Amino acid sequence: MGEEEEEEETTVKVSSNQEEEAWNLRKQTQIVELSERLMNGDLKTQIEAARDIRKLVRKSSAKTRTKLAAAGVIQPLIFMLLSPNFDARHASLLALLNLAVRNERNKVKIVTAGAVPPLVELLKLQNGSLRELAAASILTLSAAEPNKPIIAASGAAPLLVQILSSGSVQGKVDAVTVLHNLSSCAENTHPIVDGKAVSPLINLLKECKKYSKFAEKATALLEILSNSEEGQIAITDSDGGILTLVETVEDGSLVSTEHAVGALLSLCQSCKEKYRELILKEGAIPGLLRLTVEGTSKAQDRARTLLDLLRDTPQEKRLSSSVLERIVYNIATRVDGSDKAAETAKRLLQDMVQRSMELSMNSIQHRAASCTPSKIPSK
Repeated sequence: MGEEEEEEETTVKVSSNQEEEAWNLRKQTQIVELSERLMNGDLKTQIEAARDIRKLVRKSSAKTRTKLAAAGVIQPLIFMLLSPNFDARHASLLALLNLAVRNERNKVKIVTAGAVPPLVELLKLQNGSLRELAAASILTLSAAEPNKPIIAASGAAPLLVQILSSGSVQGKVDAVTVLHNLSSCAENTHPIVDGKAVSPLINLLKECKKYSKFAEKATALLEILSNSEEGQIAITDSDGGILTLVETVEDGSLVSTEHAVGALLSLCQSCKEKYRELILKEGAIPGLLRLTVEGTSKAQDRARTLLDLLRDTPQEKRLSSSVLERIVYNIATRVDGSDKAAETAKRLLQDMVQRSMELSMNSIQHRAASCTPSKIPSK
């Protein structure tokens, strides 16, 4: 009986292997046929083949994507991007996008084969669907490190900035993500974006949740822009620019607060006389105080430095944030001993932050109540 069961199990394995081999053979035959249709078919046949590639890839593994690339489908798909025919461009965009997803080797192959220039040309189109598909394709390709310098040098960035102002919600998300990907490229000799990006980035940051991944990327770009005079002026001139950064310091994630305080610090360090009052007017102090306790180590350092810059007392009379923390720590040590000093000091600082925020809010409410109707801005 045991031998019969063993023979039956062996038969099942052989049958399963045969089915898998037959399936792989059918798929390989399909790949070869698709490649043949793309390379030698007329335009209608090529469009149908590109659509079939998308369907096949969406239901398959990364191995199928690699086999399709090895079969030579990438180059004819790139040639289709140059066609004046809308359907040819649309089908090839979707096929290339799906070939690149979750396949680093294909991402690099597509860029090496020359996809970036025609994709940049598509970004210039008035047709929203093709333009945003091109942006989505560039987004996917920009995730591969070797592709970043090529895309950064292609002239795509100013066109992506235009999408920040006029694209769909998804188009704007894709554009910000591409610009963020490119900004991390070590080979960039110049900033990937200029002052024209500030206003749309500020507007997008106003509308999104300050703790979202999108906000993290937007604030990272704004921090880069805050290091140039053009960017600093653009942040100040943007409607609610500094206020939006202050709100991000208050409500953002650990990452977005770090970038937002970095941008504010760059402003103040560039010209304290010019930016100090602008930052204070937007009520930055409570959020900065909280950040000295709850932020990342870099954010805490930046918040302390900015708080010191925002104080109006002379340097020699100033009680710096680090000195204040040492005083609180010494008090905590005397109260609860060295073992619990760190925890007690943190709690005392948090209480101080909370009290400072309450006093700031009371002061704002008092000023608002004392204003006559003629003094309250109409807008």
